[in-house]
Amino acid sequence: MYRKIMGFLEAWKESGHRKPLIIQGARQVGKTYSILEFGRTHYENVAYFNFETNPKLNETFDENISPDYLIPILSHIAGQTIVKEKTLIVFDEVQLCERALTSLKYFCEDAPDYHIIVAGSLLGVAVNRARFSFPVGKVDMKTLYPMDMEEFLLALGEEVLVSKIKDCFADNEPMPSALHDAAMQLYRQYLIIGGMPECVLQFAETKDYILVRHIQDTILVSYLNDMSKYNNLNEIKKTRLAYDNITVQLSKKNTRFQYKLMKKGGRASEFENAIEWLCLSGIVSQVYKTEQIKKPLGNYRDIDAFKIYVSDLGLLCAKKDLAANDILYMVEELNDFKGGMAENYVNVQLTTNGYNTYYWESKRGAEIDFVIQREGELIPIEVKSADNTRAKSLNVYMETYKPTYAIKLSAKNFGFEDNKKIVPLYAAFCI
Repeated sequence: MYRKIMGFLEAWKESGHRKPLIIQGARQVGKTYSILEFGRTHYENVAYFNFETNPKLNETFDENISPDYLIPILSHIAGQTIVKEKTLIVFDEVQLCERALTSLKYFCEDAPDYHIIVAGSLLGVAVNRARFSFPVGKVDMKTLYPMDMEEFLLALGEEVLVSKIKDCFADNEPMPSALHDAAMQLYRQYLIIGGMPECVLQFAETKDYILVRHIQDTILVSYLNDMSKYNNLNEIKKTRLAYDNITVQLSKKNTRFQYKLMKKGGRASEFENAIEWLCLSGIVSQVYKTEQIKKPLGNYRDIDAFKIYVSDLGLLCAKKDLAANDILYMVEELNDFKGGMAENYVNVQLTTNGYNTYYWESKRGAEIDFVIQREGELIPIEVKSADNTRAKSLNVYMETYKPTYAIKLSAKNFGFEDNKKIVPLYAAFCI
């Protein structure tokens, strides 16, 4: 399956300023697969080392972490010669070996001709909590997210549809109604399947929602196990409670995160470490309220006001135990959840495209779901789950801040009216 990160990896390989590369991201997003596929197609050989399946590797790094010492030993362990620029060295689950991460500093300084990519599922958690000597300034970093809507469509063989969506987005021209309806159906399928590569592959091959749900449930169990395995003892219960409660809060009309909904009298001081763990693990992301619409938006965030979205739509639906048909037909019983689900979906697409997302509220309660910096402009984005797109809040924002244009995401076809770019939900990946 095609992953967009391949383009980034190709540019990294050819860069004259290349450093050892750290790829981080939540468990099961396809880090190992993407790295090994890249190595297979761009190098003569791959030397792969997994610190989870081969704990004895740690002993090698305990002894000495200079490249001159490590390379002959790693060649012996891998059973193949490691050659400068022709072999891709891969360290997997590197969060389990602090010294391996530290060694990247010396590969950068003393042996830059060796190509090294390391991956870790809970790297953010490990680096934050352990006594890691992180090689600051000596590594390149990239986060891999679950597959976005475009990658999902390509995995299903919809290359022609993707091309048409991109053209209509660029030209603000409506899609032919039959294609628009088909794309909306695929969008709803994406909500059920999500972007975990194993789930997408299973669906592409079988179209069986039950088999996909089984995989999703397995991934959710592995997340819960991680919360126990890689967490402080007194934080485990709080982290699980926070994770369970996030999906509940997305069902509220106001999706802003509220500690009191987790536990009666709940406070930030009690749960902030748990939320930080979930963010560092890549399982969720925080979207802060911006108090002023000025560049850079990050300078004006309100650290006490934020929303939390999960990283994968399929896992969100699995966690809520939502039936596939209920989402495919958007039954009325889901009305309370439709808005939060659409917001979560859009945040996933924007985050994958590299945007830092914020939301905005006026003193009188008008709210804009997302504000991003796009092509040098601060652009408001309004999200509606259906085609009823009356957006009073967006009009308030536009009258107040006079943006160059706004984006309205909904079930409506492409268009441009009243300085608003109308974009169907399935095309959020184009932004």
